[in-house]
Parts: sequence; structure tokens; C-alpha cells
Amino acid sequence: MNNPLLKLSQRLGYAFRDEELAHLALTHRSKGVKNNERLEFLGDSILSLVISEDLYRRFPEAKEGKLSRLRARIVKGATLADLAKEFSLGDFLLLGTGELKSGGHKRDSILADAVEALIGAIYLDAGLEVARERVLDWFASRLDKLTLEDPIKDPKTQLQEIQQAAGSRLPKYDVLAVDGPTNEQIFTVTCVIPEIDAAVTATGTSRRNAEQTAAAMVLEQLNARDNEQENHA
Repeated sequence: MNNPLLKLSQRLGYAFRDEELAHLALTHRSKGVKNNERLEFLGDSILSLVISEDLYRRFPEAKEGKLSRLRARIVKGATLADLAKEFSLGDFLLLGTGELKSGGHKRDSILADAVEALIGAIYLDAGLEVARERVLDWFASRLDKLTLEDPIKDPKTQLQEIQQAAGSRLPKYDVLAVDGPTNEQIFTVTCVIPEIDAAVTATGTSRRNAEQTAAAMVLEQLNARDNEQENHA
């Protein structure tokens, strides 16, 4: 099996009719002007569509916000990178010299982008139905593990996932002050998101503790806003 694409095809469960599309999907921008960025853009949209449709059918009682959070969990970069590693996709990437030397074939962001590019390439090579079938097959085990019961997560993680699911800017945390002696320091931090007009300020015995408290306060404000909107609907 001298053709590496044959080996990759076995792992993907798909053989490209147009091998140039496959090569393009595996070509990182460090390799040259002709790279996988446009296919990545296309694949990202197809992935979102296919997963959204599956979740819509899988969870008929779930509200939009919940579906958005479930989708974010599936299509986030870390999940895509894990999938790429299962395919050993790094072995097939076409990288520039700099990326090769710095271990780009193992970098999560590059691996995740390549998965999206491959989805875009399969769509162009065989159409939406085949792309849908491949995506659902690749993500089947992860989709099957999803439930409407959220695991208990810390406030910072919850807030970040809410912002990601909404396609909004991620929370920004800043340290305003550190007071007290080294072993009894009190950290004052702010948390800012676009949906809330004023920055939320919180204190804690560590930066992490203060940020968690600030995130919890922001979550309370978001919940209050959502409840008010529902009451006026």
C-alpha cells in the first residue's frame, strides 16, 4: 500500500474520486498559497449543519439553548483534534518546513482544521448526503454519549461553553488588585462579556477562586435576564 491516501481512506471510510481534493484538504497554509483554509471554511459549515440536524432529531424536547450547548461540545476544536488523532491524521498532513520542525502534525488546532477541511472535500467530491453519512459515522460514539443532563461543571467552564454555543465573545478576566501579605492575599478580578453592560467584580483568596466567583455572578445575571425575557414573551 504505497499510496498513503489508500491507508487514510480506510480510516475515514471514504475513498476520494478526486485525489487532488484530498491532498488540498491535508495541506496546511504553511505549505503555500494553495492550502486547506477554504475547504476548512466549507467543512465547518457542513459539520455544524449535520450535527445540528442530528441533535434536533435526537432530542425533540430540548430547547434551542441546550441544543446549542450540545453542538458546541461536539464541534469544538478539542473534539475534532481527538478525532483526528484516532485517524492518525497527523501522519498525512502536508506542512511547511517550519511547522514540520515545530511538530505541527501534532498540534490540535492544525489537526482540527484538517478534519473540517476533509469534510468540505468529501462534500465537494460526493455531495451532502455522503458527507452527512461520514460525519455521523465519525461522531457516532460521541453523539450517543450525549444526554440532556449536564455534568456538574465549575462556573468558568459553564460560562465559557454558553458563550461558545452562542457564538459570542469569550469571557475576559482581569486582575484589578492583589492585597495583603503573601500568605493571605486577596485577589480582586473583573469578568466582562458583551451581553452584560457592566464588568462584574469579585474577590477570592486566589486568582482562580476570584475568577470562579465572578463567573458565577455573571451566570446569575444571564439566568435572570433569560427568565425576564421568558416572562415577557
